[in-house]
Amino acid sequence: MPIPPRSKNFSITIRHSGPASLIDIVGSLTLFESDALRQAITNLIAEKRKDIVLNLSGLEYLDSSGIGELVRNYLTVIKSGGTLKVVGLSNRVEEILKITQLYKVFPEFPNEEAALKSFPNA
Repeated sequence: MPIPPRSKNFSITIRHSGPASLIDIVGSLTLFESDALRQAITNLIAEKRKDIVLNLSGLEYLDSSGIGELVRNYLTVIKSGGTLKVVGLSNRVEEILKITQLYKVFPEFPNEEAALKSFPNA
């Protein structure tokens, strides 16, 4: 289920695997795109889909607004009783998470299969 992008350089696709949802993020995550990601997460939580995997393999650029949006969405999912995990970190995004110490917050997995198997109801 694609979410309409606000930028030509950004897209979000939502897939489902059993009770878990996977969100593929492609392009740049900045202030201009953060609303689309927030809406996607909000919609999933409203549908009671609280086990979420962010696939960031297509994420090319992340600025401070994008970092803030990842944290905001992580907190939204956790407060709803869900779990948010990440896969597909590029070297650049992984370095940003290390510099900001967010690698301690976001559970990272080597691939989607490992992330999906890590959910309690898998």
